[in-house]
Amino acid sequence: MANLLVFPDLPSLTQRAAELVLQTAQEAAAARSQFNLALAGGHTPRALYRRLTEPDLADHFPWSQTHIFWGDERCVPPDHADSNYRMAYEHLLRNVPLPADHIHRMAGEDPPEQAAQRYQAELGRHFGGRPRFDLILLGMGEDGHIASLFPNTPGIDDPDRWVIVVPHDSPPPPLVTRLSLTLPVLNAARRLLVLISGVSKAPALARVAQGDLSLPAARLRPVEDDLSWLADADAAAHISSAS
Repeated sequence: MANLLVFPDLPSLTQRAAELVLQTAQEAAAARSQFNLALAGGHTPRALYRRLTEPDLADHFPWSQTHIFWGDERCVPPDHADSNYRMAYEHLLRNVPLPADHIHRMAGEDPPEQAAQRYQAELGRHFGGRPRFDLILLGMGEDGHIASLFPNTPGIDDPDRWVIVVPHDSPPPPLVTRLSLTLPVLNAARRLLVLISGVSKAPALARVAQGDLSLPAARLRPVEDDLSWLADADAAAHISSAS
């Protein structure tokens, strides 16, 4: 499996991910005076967000040039326990000097189709057309989903939809409707980092390594071919027999 980095545990994975995020941020700020980052939800990214607030990294991060977006969101209010925004706010955003108007959250509390259309319009305004993120962070579920693009979710390849509504009967619990960026937006990013930890993810990661395109994670094909999989040893346990 190309570009797979395996770490003995979550702390070592988190450290390398934090270094890559900082490096990408500094390069983007120097080259384009702006760093556009899309965040992920989930347990593994949470550790990364906490690490980015520590002074040895935070003091060198171009926060004033950083714009924060989300790869997906549950259709709940921003203070809800299941909100990806809330998780990022508690573990990252409130602890760093990021300008408030540089935070572009998905409005999970709004009617889903309206929220998707508004976020697509916001992306268009910010990027001046089709979005191209400098970095998108992703996790991967036990079923091989990325962002909120689950197996058999309709519309994930639609080139004209940058944000779609994922009905509540598609994902696993918690059973709530979700908003998600589409595969064309993910694959347009300059860099993708997929963070995977835990033995429960090992079967899906092995299937991705085998090229099982029924799993959305296996369909990541960034145009600049800058895709890295960062997995702990538990998540990568089945890789040797898969590749």
